[in-house]
Amino acid sequence: MDKIINYWNNQPCNIKHSSCEIGTKEYFDEVEKRKYFVESHIPEFAEFENWRGKKVLEIGCGIGTDAVNFSRNGAIYTGIELSDKSLEITKKRFEIFGLEGNFYNMDAQNLDELSKLGSDFDLIYSFGVIHHSPNPQKIIDNCLLLLKPDGIFKIMVYAENSWKKIMIDGGLDQYEAQSSCPVAFTYTKEQVYEMLKNFKNISIRQEHIFPYKISEYKKYEYKKEDWFESMPKEMFYLLEKKLGWHLCITCQK
Repeated sequence: MDKIINYWNNQPCNIKHSSCEIGTKEYFDEVEKRKYFVESHIPEFAEFENWRGKKVLEIGCGIGTDAVNFSRNGAIYTGIELSDKSLEITKKRFEIFGLEGNFYNMDAQNLDELSKLGSDFDLIYSFGVIHHSPNPQKIIDNCLLLLKPDGIFKIMVYAENSWKKIMIDGGLDQYEAQSSCPVAFTYTKEQVYEMLKNFKNISIRQEHIFPYKISEYKKYEYKKEDWFESMPKEMFYLLEKKLGWHLCITCQK
């Protein structure tokens, strides 16, 4: 686990989404704006406004972009995170915006630790996290125990049948912004159904192809790859539904 922790401490996810000073309001505002511009499907998937007064647990809160939106919308929020560097930034973010939340530096594979949080969450949410764990199934099984009856489980995992995986396999892309990601699994929809066989009402939406030129994107310029630039929007939308990198899954205990 040390290798995984060190990897995410070295460069927390989305840490470079702003050129402003890390920890300032301007920095966090820009991080959020950029994240939801590039991954515009996240707010619709998370349904932040639906969890007012409800107990929400986020597995892998990262630097807290989704976390602050759950809290802003009135959720009783708890976030756990393996990277202590990421968690430090999230706590600062909540402080800057005057929000409330509970935070734990914790491995979601460890049920003994997780059980201290209780077993009555209305929602457990995890976006792009569990596929970086050595044992994603263990995390899923733990989450089942922490949800209240009929509680909702929302996760995003990477899609095997995707444009990005084709590019990775061809040596033209990598799993994360920084190279040498120690663990990253991808899944077919059939594998997702098998992982979640103890849940009910499973729905899967395939979303998100990153269309921008990386060199320009790093300079905060949004210039699409030529083949995406020339593609009609309707066609790109259909392509995302077939070959998107994100399998956005909602199910119920």
